[in-house]
Amino acid sequence: MNLPSNKGDPTIVAYPRTLSTIAASVCGLAVFIVLASLLLVSQPISPTIRLYFYGVDHSSTVDSLSWENRTINDSLIDGNEELRKLDSQHDGNAMDDSYVKPDASKSGGSQSETVTHPDGSGGVMDKNQSSNSDDMSASSNFQQRKETTSDPGPVVVSETKESVDQQGEKDGGNSSFFNVTPNIENVQIPSPGLLNNANVKQPGLDASSLSPAPTSQTGSVDTGCDLYQGKWVHDSSGPLYANDSCPILSQMQNCQGNGRPDKDYENWRWKPAKCDLPRFDGKRFLELMRGKTLAFIGDSVARNQMESMLCILWQVEAPKNRGNKRMQRYYFRSTSTMIVRIWSSWLVHQTSQPFGTIPEGVTKLHLDAPDEGFMEFITSFDVVVLSSGHWFAKQSVYILNNEVVGGQLWWPDKSQRMKTNNIEAFGVSVETILSALVTHPNYTGLTIVRSFSPDHYEGGAWNTGGSCTGKEKPVLDGELVENGFTNIMHEKQVAGFNRAIKKKTNKSKLKLMDITGAFGYRHDGHPGPYRSPDPNKITKRGPDGKPPPQDCLHWCMPGPVDTWNELVLEIIRREFESSHRFHS
Repeated sequence: MNLPSNKGDPTIVAYPRTLSTIAASVCGLAVFIVLASLLLVSQPISPTIRLYFYGVDHSSTVDSLSWENRTINDSLIDGNEELRKLDSQHDGNAMDDSYVKPDASKSGGSQSETVTHPDGSGGVMDKNQSSNSDDMSASSNFQQRKETTSDPGPVVVSETKESVDQQGEKDGGNSSFFNVTPNIENVQIPSPGLLNNANVKQPGLDASSLSPAPTSQTGSVDTGCDLYQGKWVHDSSGPLYANDSCPILSQMQNCQGNGRPDKDYENWRWKPAKCDLPRFDGKRFLELMRGKTLAFIGDSVARNQMESMLCILWQVEAPKNRGNKRMQRYYFRSTSTMIVRIWSSWLVHQTSQPFGTIPEGVTKLHLDAPDEGFMEFITSFDVVVLSSGHWFAKQSVYILNNEVVGGQLWWPDKSQRMKTNNIEAFGVSVETILSALVTHPNYTGLTIVRSFSPDHYEGGAWNTGGSCTGKEKPVLDGELVENGFTNIMHEKQVAGFNRAIKKKTNKSKLKLMDITGAFGYRHDGHPGPYRSPDPNKITKRGPDGKPPPQDCLHWCMPGPVDTWNELVLEIIRREFESSHRFHS
């Protein structure tokens, strides 16, 4: 049978061609999608996509770079090459806020590999413990953070709860965190807080200062006014922030969160004698620091001040955490301002390697060499705030010109005369680090030396019954209890500062923020026994009169420590505005 022919039907003829075209297009699209998918998930586009949305490449970790071989794997972008190198570098000991606890049973021998805090926190922890879990305790009031990114929290080594009187070195009871070397106990003690002026009246608090703090009409102060002579005045406007409004506040300094019943210690302001110290203005600070970096460098008291600064600024803008194990960094996007903290116990070069007859494990301090751990980044900083001194009461050996000249809690050959004790060593270290900064050919920043922060272990040392329990107001004039260790440490620090400033050869600025005298009156500003939220902690003296374990060195937050940052802001304002007028 013959079927009819479709040869003349154009519809039937065109159909096969359309089908083949569609099939080819689908195949081509499939190939394109496969190739595009492979491209999108490959490097370097994938980190770029993540960086676009999150600001940080979370595919790299702080452990991805060995500090020894300095291999770089960094995707943080902050416009600063030196700090970019640091993001993936790892030095597990550099950010350790703990004090090294010597094994005193082996006096002159190696130190224990555990660490402890002579700050009232107590406890022992592994030096290499990861710091990632530590910020959970530092931000216990913020279980649910506002950030939706996976940024790591602030790198804060956690504070443990063992009592402070269990921290002393087991050397027969001869050690104290605030130990003054015996051969200088009879040194004439200068008045604290006074710089080259023995006739100036001690700053403090008198009964008339219970009136409200005066308000400056201009919001500014006289550039020539001495900020450090004055008194504490009651201020009913309250603190700059609340303890539950700051996610990076260390639990140890969260006095209200730890159950401290009184609160009036938050309501005192420092009033210079001849001017006003403006209340901290976070927006003004960020504007002054636009495109700049402020670094807090030093010990756990530096951490205390850095956290205070961040808590104040957090009320204006929540920063982005760009830190790692060696350096805490918080970035304020609105003004491209960076707040940095680097841990440095003594601010000078330290090593535990053997030196002559001194075995490995004992900390050796090269008093004539600055700590390279932060000096390598110093040219990246516009403002540096230094904090040191309290670690010089801990076990260490002092080396000058490659010669052992002294030690603290370590001097095995008693027949040999010690050339340098811990207090003299502190003065030398101050001169060393400041000289390195003011002669560095590429450093042009502003260095603020915060003077020695006084402790208030009244009636004894931190491990011999000293206490600040029950202190609810600043000391009145005439009631101040002199602290010999604080006074002479302050004297040596000022002397080292004055020697260093004479060596200045670069364009940097060097300022002394002399808070020692004023803060000698603030025995009410420490955590005392309120060091943890433990509901069963002891906060009162026992039947035998023995005080509970407490921290009378660090400062409650909010509290007097916030005044330090008001002073920092005023110093920055004076310097930056003065520089602007000079150049204009």
